[in-house]
Amino acid sequence: MQKAYEKEIAQFLSDGKSLGIAFTDRQIEQFLLYYEMLIEKNKVMNLTGIVELSEVMQKHFIDSLTICQSISLEKVEKLLDIGTGAGFPGIPLKIMFPHIQITLLDSLKKRLDFLEEVIEALHLTGIAVLHGRAEDYAREKEHREAYDLCVSRAVANLSTLSEYCLPYVKTNGCFISYKSGKAEEEILAAQKAMQILGGSLTETVYFTLPNSDIKRILVKIEKIRKTPLKYPRKAGLPSKEPIS
Repeated sequence: MQKAYEKEIAQFLSDGKSLGIAFTDRQIEQFLLYYEMLIEKNKVMNLTGIVELSEVMQKHFIDSLTICQSISLEKVEKLLDIGTGAGFPGIPLKIMFPHIQITLLDSLKKRLDFLEEVIEALHLTGIAVLHGRAEDYAREKEHREAYDLCVSRAVANLSTLSEYCLPYVKTNGCFISYKSGKAEEEILAAQKAMQILGGSLTETVYFTLPNSDIKRILVKIEKIRKTPLKYPRKAGLPSKEPIS
C-alpha cells in the first residue's frame, strides 16, 4: 500500500519528525488503512469534508498528534475522547501510543459503528466506544473522575467543553481542548467555568500545523479538585447556557 502513496508518506514522516514523533512501518500501514476506510465510509455518511490523503494526514492525523506538545503521553494510562466524530484524536493517539486505554465517546451510533470496524481492521486493543451524551456518562461511577486525560476536538464553546470534560478527569489529571484560530476571548470567558468545575488553566500552546500556515491552539486545564456533584447539568444545558 505504501508504494502508491510515497510522496504523501514522506511528508507525513517529516511532519511527525517536527513533532518529535517517529512512525514505524506498521503504524504507517494502520494510518493508510484508516484513511481508506474513512474515505469509503464517507461516501455513504458525512464523516469529513477533507478527502485527499495529504490533507487527511495533515489536518486530521498530524493535528490529532500535536497534543504531544502539551503533555507526555507515555505517562497517560486512561484517556477519554469526547465528541470523537470520525475518531479524532482518539484513533491516531491509539495507533501511536498503544499502551493507553482509550474510550471514544460520541452521540451518533453510526459513527461509533464505523469506529468499531476501524478498531477491528487495525487490530487495536485496549480501546472502546461509548454511545451517548457526555452529560449522562459523567454521572456513572465507572467514568466519573476516572481518566488521567480527557481530550476533545469537538467544535464547542470552551465553557461548555469544560463542563462536558472535567467531571471525567481525576484530580491531578487534565483536560486538553484542541482549538483553531483565535481563542483568547473564549479562553478568558471560560475561566469561571474552569474554576467552578475544579479546573485550572495551566498552559495555552499556540503553534502552526507543520507544513502549513494553519493556526492551532492547545488549551490545557489541570484538575486541581473534585467537580461538584451538580455538574454536569442535565443534557442540553451546558451548550444552551454555558457557565459564565
